Amino acid sequence: MLQPRGRRATRLVVLAAGAAVLLSGCSSEVQRGFLPGYDDGPVTNQTDRITSLWTGSWIAALAVGLITWGLIIWSVIVYRKRKDDDTLPVQTRYHVPLEIMYVVLPIFMVGGLYFFTARDMSEIQDTSATPDVTIEVIGQRWSWTFNYLDSDVWDAGEHVAEPGSVQLGDPELPTLYLPEGERVELVLESRDVIHSFWVPAFLYKKDMIPGRTNTFQIVPERAGMYLGKCAELCGENHAGMLFQVSVVSPEEYEAHMADLAASGQTGRLGTELDPHDPNAVVTSEEG
Repeated sequence: MLQPRGRRATRLVVLAAGAAVLLSGCSSEVQRGFLPGYDDGPVTNQTDRITSLWTGSWIAALAVGLITWGLIIWSVIVYRKRKDDDTLPVQTRYHVPLEIMYVVLPIFMVGGLYFFTARDMSEIQDTSATPDVTIEVIGQRWSWTFNYLDSDVWDAGEHVAEPGSVQLGDPELPTLYLPEGERVELVLESRDVIHSFWVPAFLYKKDMIPGRTNTFQIVPERAGMYLGKCAELCGENHAGMLFQVSVVSPEEYEAHMADLAASGQTGRLGTELDPHDPNAVVTSEEG
C-alpha cells in the first residue's frame, strides 16, 4: 500500500504527464481543435493530403491499441488465478492458428501503412510539373538567404538574437515571399552544416545538406504570414534561425521583386558566399 508521500508523488507524476499531453497540442499553427490548419482553407495544395495521412495513421494506431489492450484485459480477467485453485493450466507448446495470425496480421498492417504513405509521399515530393516560380533557399549558421531565380534578385536575413521576443510580422525576421495560387519550386541548399527548412503551417519540412540539392513544390493557397524555422540542431544559435513566409497576391509578389531590384539586390548569392559581403554577389552578367 502506498504511503502518503508515495501517493503524492504518484499524483504529481500523473498531473505532469497530463499537462505535457495538453501542452504538446498548444500551438499557434493548430486552429481546428486537434487538427492542424485553418477553418478558411488549406495553406498549400498538400496540407489536406498530409492531414489525411496523419489522421489515418492515428486511427490505425488507435485501432491496434484497442485490440491489444482488449486482448490483454480479456486475458487478465478470464485466465486470472482463482482462489484455492492450485492446478496448472494446460501447457500448449504451439498453436498454429495463433501463430499464423501473428505473422499475417502485422504484414497487412505494415503493408497498409506503407501503401498510403508511399502513395502520398510520391505526390508530395513530385517535382515533375513546371513551376511558375523557382526560389533557392540557402541555410547558413544562423539565418537564411532567398534567391528569387526567375526575377534575378536576392534577399538575406540576419540571425535573430532574441528569438523569444519576435512575432510574426516583425521586420527583424527574414521574410520569404510566395505568390498565392502559383506553383512554387523551392530549391534547398546549405552553406555549412545540415539545416532543415520547416514551415509548421505547411505540415512539411525538408533537410538542407551541404553539397546536396533538395527540392519540393507547393502551391500556396491561403494568403497570410507563417512562421518558419530550422528544424535541425545546427549549433549554439540554432534557436535564432527563424524566418517568416508571406503569401501574397501575384501582383504584390512582383512589386516586392521590383523593390529588391531597385535596392540593388540583383543577381544570386551562392552557397559558397558570405551573404553580408557586397562583393560576393554573383550577378547575371558574371554567371
